[in-house]
Amino acid sequence: MAAPFVLVLPDGIIGGYYTLSATALKLAELPDQTARRLPRYPLVPATLLGRLAVDRRFQGLGYGRFLLADALCRIARSEIASFAVIVDAKDAVARRFYQRESFLPLADQPMKLFRPVADIKRLFTG
Repeated sequence: MAAPFVLVLPDGIIGGYYTLSATALKLAELPDQTARRLPRYPLVPATLLGRLAVDRRFQGLGYGRFLLADALCRIARSEIASFAVIVDAKDAVARRFYQRESFLPLADQPMKLFRPVADIKRLFTG
């Protein structure tokens, strides 16, 4: 179950999309310095940013960063508790994209990255 968001360009062509859904992280998946600051519940609520994609014809034009910013803004405005945004990078290129945007890898899962929502909220209230 996910909510889709679509980038429709002025000429009506779909330029890209992403999905958002609720998920949870195991506390043990987080880096120790992050986990120490959280309550000792086995699961931590999070938001999954899934399937972020840009049409091949429009890659390299900044639409990926635009879609990511739109997703992070929606998450920051949400009143539903979420500790972090989670992404599953499909390859090394996607992983580098998210790392450039301050996402951090989860322990023992280098293709699964997170960014705390508190950090994201600071981006939009700065």
